[in-house]
Amino acid sequence: QVQLVESGGGLVQPGGSLRLSCAASGSIFSISGMGWYRQNSGKQRELVATITSGGSTQYEDSVKGRFTISRDNGKNTLYLQMNSLKPEDTAIYVCNADIRTRSTATVTSRYWGVGTRVTVSS
Repeated sequence: QVQLVESGGGLVQPGGSLRLSCAASGSIFSISGMGWYRQNSGKQRELVATITSGGSTQYEDSVKGRFTISRDNGKNTLYLQMNSLKPEDTAIYVCNADIRTRSTATVTSRYWGVGTRVTVSS
């Protein structure tokens, strides 16, 4: 079994910062791509940022220059540093990871966390 657990969400004022973490645990053989999505009530899930196992990153246009995605491969942990936060960044942030488990080392499956809530408000 594999689990992804997010942490670091909370309430922050506009212009503030938060750092989200996503820890993967379980019978993990390898992790390739990882990413952060966000979802507001009534809206579809939106891709925020992705990172490959080699460290290549991509960002949604509205977060470029404000958010930074990174990972610690030794700890199987994904991060999202969010600076200059805006009210429109308010959402539940969910991480995902493409993982090969030890029992199915030739098969890559996408796993999802349950999310952490970020609220940007004065």
